[in-house]
Amino acid sequence: MIRGSSQPLGVPPEVARTAGGRGRLVAQCRDPRVVLELRISSTRGPAPAMASTRRLAAILAADVAGYSRLMGLDEEGTHERLKAHLAQLVDPKIAEHRGRIVKNTGDGMLAEFASVVDAVRCATEVQRGMAERDLQLPVEQRIRFRIGVNLGDVIVEEHDIFGDGVNLAARLEALAEPGGICISRMVRDQVRDKLPNPFEDMGEQSFKNIARPVRVYGMGTTAVASLPPAPSPTAASKPVPSNAPPLSIVVLPFANLSNDPEQEYFADGITDDLTTDLSRTSGSFVIARHTAFTYKDRPVDVRQLGQELGVRYVIEGSVRRTGDQIRVNVQLIDAESGSHIWADRFDSDRSNLAEVENEITGRLARTLNFALVDHESRRIEREKTVDPDTRDFVMRGWAWFYRPLSSENRREAWQAFEQALAIDPQSVEARIGLAMILVTNLALHWSTSLEQDRARAEQLLLEALARDANHSMAHYAMGIIRRLHNRLAEAQAEMETAIALDPNNANAFRQLGLTLMWLGQPRAAIPNVEKGIRLSPHDAEIHFAYTVLGLCHLLLGDVEHAIGPLRKARFVNPRLYYTHMNLAAALGLSGELDEARAYLAEAIKIRPDFNSLGQLRLANPWTRNSQYMALAENTFEVGLRRAGFPDE
Repeated sequence: MIRGSSQPLGVPPEVARTAGGRGRLVAQCRDPRVVLELRISSTRGPAPAMASTRRLAAILAADVAGYSRLMGLDEEGTHERLKAHLAQLVDPKIAEHRGRIVKNTGDGMLAEFASVVDAVRCATEVQRGMAERDLQLPVEQRIRFRIGVNLGDVIVEEHDIFGDGVNLAARLEALAEPGGICISRMVRDQVRDKLPNPFEDMGEQSFKNIARPVRVYGMGTTAVASLPPAPSPTAASKPVPSNAPPLSIVVLPFANLSNDPEQEYFADGITDDLTTDLSRTSGSFVIARHTAFTYKDRPVDVRQLGQELGVRYVIEGSVRRTGDQIRVNVQLIDAESGSHIWADRFDSDRSNLAEVENEITGRLARTLNFALVDHESRRIEREKTVDPDTRDFVMRGWAWFYRPLSSENRREAWQAFEQALAIDPQSVEARIGLAMILVTNLALHWSTSLEQDRARAEQLLLEALARDANHSMAHYAMGIIRRLHNRLAEAQAEMETAIALDPNNANAFRQLGLTLMWLGQPRAAIPNVEKGIRLSPHDAEIHFAYTVLGLCHLLLGDVEHAIGPLRKARFVNPRLYYTHMNLAAALGLSGELDEARAYLAEAIKIRPDFNSLGQLRLANPWTRNSQYMALAENTFEVGLRRAGFPDE
């Protein structure tokens, strides 16, 4: 266009050739007073006639070590855990370091970066983060990535990149050890004086379809772990601590990414319900909906927003709906530093929008609750408060409680709750925390003083409910106490009350299912257990839900549908005797006797005192319930006998 004119100007052939080459030309037209300026920006992609372009890029290739073996052990569990790792760690790290995911390959991915330093930093932080995940699983069952990074000229198309630079990145990734990183010499030369990574010279390596040998440098898991934590790239300087309440949150209106503007109500509904659900989190301060919606469709600086509203955390998200397919992305951001704490993606294919909305917000609220409590606890630990108050100790207690089940973690939680109660003898949360630890020990047969622990747990819960009769967790814990006393009707009522007070209490749904199962109603139990799994699919104690689900199917004589969940339960937590014993019963009933005997032997090895059906009945009072026993005698016990389990 001629400056100052709306009329198009004919472009000479030499200018067109320059445009085709994506260059920049300033040319004089016939009128010397007029300048034609043609700019072609590479950020707009290739010209319509162009099929591809070339550029220099840092390429990161990653895959899961031993993926086929892991899928063979537990196909669905491995797939779900890999999705969680990608959504919560890998994808956010790539975005944080200004990378672009080119494609996912089932068991890995290919990403592109404009900066070699960013690519190596991203690889390092992903491997450091992965080393802290799946710790509740045995080493041989953990997901670990191998990563290769190369610098090269690549051919770029709309949804992929090609060339020797890409091929070499994939070859380097295959050479890396699980949890480690391999880089080419070109990458090492670019980062050697900029990053502290202690890459070791692995010599020249020859690769298939690569013309010349390549000098390779590698870093194993030990070297990755030895690196100092990287500073947050989003924080220009150390943030100034705010005076915002600890669990103060604003849920910004979720963006509607659907093509249909009428779906705006659905995105707003997710925002409203999530705000309501998070406000139920004990000790939370959540900005009201009306204030949050004043920021709708406005660009927001989260650090400035945190100061304006006096909050420590900001939740952002988006909703995309295509037909019955719904995807919700959400991220939790520290408003003081602007750094991302947690991110996840939730998918659903349900046509019932009300049900989808309840399910998604329930899962979000529960997961965010855990993320907030854990992050706030770590903040308290870092600040090392000279005179910690009750809230600090309660926060620490719940953070330890929610970590993978172990005697050490529960001991740390116990000490924190005891200290909170010493500071504030009226604390409801401290009482419930202590009662939950006692209840867990009783349910897992860990207690060495049954009557004393039962009495103290019940007393703590009665005192807590006297101060707060509407506390979902207190009713949930009381329900377990009633179940352990075989007062199952009362246990059912307590669990139903817990759910009414908090519809996102996944544990209460699972325990309600277990209670119904002991009442001899496995068919009624199944939907409650499945609801608990949907609400918290990545729960550290998900093995419990799979156990109950499998047993319900077994009691109904549906062995085919029982074995799958029971295998998952044993895979997730093989340290508990009953995950082996229940699977032995199902396999015995299905006729797979060799495998059934092996699992039974493992169960007895873990709990040698439970060495007969008689011993099991003594330990579990609900075996005296006639409706349950009528089912168990024809299914569960038959399977164990076939596996070689004696009656006495």
